[in-house]
Amino acid sequence: MKPAGFSFHRPRTLNEALDLLAAHGDTAKLIAGGQSLVPVMNMRLAAPAELIDINDLPDLAEIRYQGEFVEVGALTRHHQLAESELVRSRCPLLAQAAATIGHYAIRQRGTIGGSLAHADPTAQLPLIAVTLSAEIDIASSRGRRTLSAADFFLSVMTTALEPDEIVVAIRFPVMVPGEGCAFRFFNRRLSDFAIVAVAATITVEKMRIAGLHLGIGGVAPVPLAYVDLCQRFIGQAADSGRVRELAQAVRDAVEPEDNPRISAEYRRELVQTLTERALTLALDEAKGNAA
Repeated sequence: MKPAGFSFHRPRTLNEALDLLAAHGDTAKLIAGGQSLVPVMNMRLAAPAELIDINDLPDLAEIRYQGEFVEVGALTRHHQLAESELVRSRCPLLAQAAATIGHYAIRQRGTIGGSLAHADPTAQLPLIAVTLSAEIDIASSRGRRTLSAADFFLSVMTTALEPDEIVVAIRFPVMVPGEGCAFRFFNRRLSDFAIVAVAATITVEKMRIAGLHLGIGGVAPVPLAYVDLCQRFIGQAADSGRVRELAQAVRDAVEPEDNPRISAEYRRELVQTLTERALTLALDEAKGNAA
């Protein structure tokens, strides 16, 4: 199938792109990698009258180290996240997840800003953003604002972005001493979206849990970070018993919907298994980093 007709724009500056969004509003769509937008346009599920190509905005494709954060420009490709030495050393959970996205060709074109704006609840990068409490910088011709990832994602493929706004950068906290991380997911075929995905970080001090972040994707309309549940385990022994206990607690907490292909009970089992595996790997790494 082919998309409906549209007018094409290729702005040379961010301000020009923002002016185009302000002028055209709901009738316009941004395109960078096009890995999500082009298929839905070809199927006529989206028919923007104006297509705004932002690939000529190189300032949005930079990765910067900013002390407590790694700032990633919205045009950064998935393969850049996976291969960047800065990301791999300072925010390895993000690099691990990016390396699992789709096929190699998709990772070469897809962008982090596009993935977040598309807001597929089974996608890797929204999950990492929520798990790590990333900050998302948003711009429009009216000014700029910053949202937490938890406030950015509203429902299935629905975000807090207004029609005239664009994601410009995302800030992820850097790994701290004594921290380990792991990303685990289950899908039916290579490159498919995950049925369930788990992202975890754990910080160990004196053989006790000093920090804990856990995010689950594929079980709700948005990725979920179990902040209150994790808080209950702070100060407890950093051992396999706590890992199993937390995995069971997360299984009990998730409320996935039944559907004809994948039952809710099957997803719960995956949540428990993948959570235990991810936390075990993260704990082993944390103990090594704390030594």
